[in-house]
Amino acid sequence: MNRRAYPVFATLMVLVVTTGAVYLRSLPTGANMTQAARAYLATLPEEQKAISLMEYDTPQRVGWHFIPKDERKGLQIRDMNQAQRKAAFELLKTALSQVGYDKSRTIMELESILHELQKTRGGGAIRDPQRYYYTIFGEPNESGRWGLSIEGHHLSLNFVVEKNQVLASSPTFLAANPSVVKDEFPGMPPKGTRVLDQEELIAFDLIRSLSPEQRSDAIVADRAPREIRAAGEAEPPKYEATGLAYSRMNEAQQTMLQRLIQVYAGNLPPDVCAQRLAAIEQAGYDRVYFAWAGADRPGIGHYYLIQGPTFQIEFVNVQPDSAGNPASHIHSVWRDPRGDFAIPIAAQ
Repeated sequence: MNRRAYPVFATLMVLVVTTGAVYLRSLPTGANMTQAARAYLATLPEEQKAISLMEYDTPQRVGWHFIPKDERKGLQIRDMNQAQRKAAFELLKTALSQVGYDKSRTIMELESILHELQKTRGGGAIRDPQRYYYTIFGEPNESGRWGLSIEGHHLSLNFVVEKNQVLASSPTFLAANPSVVKDEFPGMPPKGTRVLDQEELIAFDLIRSLSPEQRSDAIVADRAPREIRAAGEAEPPKYEATGLAYSRMNEAQQTMLQRLIQVYAGNLPPDVCAQRLAAIEQAGYDRVYFAWAGADRPGIGHYYLIQGPTFQIEFVNVQPDSAGNPASHIHSVWRDPRGDFAIPIAAQ
């Protein structure tokens, strides 16, 4: 993607919203996911199924994280044969839009670059594009409720499906290290690859467009935090009216903010994306806030938070990448302040 791509993408996402109800009736993502999950499980022998299939109510369903770990729940891609991997990636494809799928696969492939950059320091062994784990919670069927986790370093995707409808699709965590690939590595993502480009470029355009008065509301700290809030926690942060209100932006700024939100929502299939955007609309854009911390240019730590009653988006780029380039290591997440994992906050 390049800087001029986002208006086109935003237009596509507007079309998604206007046609979302029709799409939901004809090809619900939940039905596709249920079929794909059953097909994936059918490729597994009993010993692997025991690893990849858990009870819906297990506490592990709400355990998530994006850090590199020696062990995770579920069956890792490395332990799958070719047919199983094909079925696993088909399941990933049904759960995401094409854009979201491409981002996720590239995030996995960036592990190969991290392996090359870190192996001289003894940290390359855990960097592996096949160390991503699939876990299904409950039996996928058309009448019950089941969950899905696809997770590894810098990727955590979490879903709950009931009666062929996606009830929950958060936390949705995507990250990139490096944020921009600056060198050529044979057989790996090419130089110039920038997985989360629109998430950063549109936000820079927005913060730079603000007047001094608007910036005084939007900028909540001179230095960016090092990490997103509530990382790895089952309960999302509470909604708070922090930063610059959508209602205090001019029309061009409001359009940019909507485009930025659509980039995140657009990682999911059209019907689920439409659900997310419709929920924001119903709750009211007048309750949406944009907050910023840190620098407003690349190479220096920066952070933003966009939130309303039905969603929270966080983006942080503070850490250097594995080659030492400053502020070239992005973490981003979409959460639901009403409750992730289809668990209302009051019940947690």
